Amino acid sequence: MSETCVIFDIGGVLELTPDTGWVQRWEQRLTLPHGTVRRRMRDVWQAGSVGTIGERQVHEQVAARLALDGPQVEAFMADLWTEYLGTPNNELIDHVRALRGRCRLGILSNSLVGARERETALYRFDELVEQIVYSHEIGIEKPDPLAFEAAYTSLDVRPENCLFIDDVAVNVEAARAVGMQAHLFEDNARTISRIAAHLDAERRFP
Repeated sequence: MSETCVIFDIGGVLELTPDTGWVQRWEQRLTLPHGTVRRRMRDVWQAGSVGTIGERQVHEQVAARLALDGPQVEAFMADLWTEYLGTPNNELIDHVRALRGRCRLGILSNSLVGARERETALYRFDELVEQIVYSHEIGIEKPDPLAFEAAYTSLDVRPENCLFIDDVAVNVEAARAVGMQAHLFEDNARTISRIAAHLDAERRFP
């Protein structure tokens, strides 16, 4: 198989994840000022995104910081995961599936502890690509250069042969800074066209 490589972000790219308003609804339900949930939970979400705490600890902190009982914690986290997981970007996922065998395929995602299990169950990303690198499993988030290094080394390819696709501009620039090619996801049509150009260029100039 060619060393040509395409690496995808998940949220906002392979998953469509619009704001569902769940945080605001919980603040209204708990009669908390706007922004309270994010302020109280910020360091917990950060710890969960780099794997320094587990899911049980996340639930415990939600209960303690927001004064929620067990069923409320479960409902709160269910709302979180509903927005986090979004809906599948089926057009792009189908295109990625058609790329298998033509290039190396990977995922690099800033994540929350518990994401792999849920995304595997819902979307079978483990069957879509060869390697998935989650921030909560490696302890490093984009745009840290080491996150990108973890992604391309997991596929045993050179950074210059990789096209990285993300919907966050700072991550796209960070990928370029480590020598990868990169594309800012805005819609499927432009992204699919950019992937085609990448594969064509690699064929012409191996």
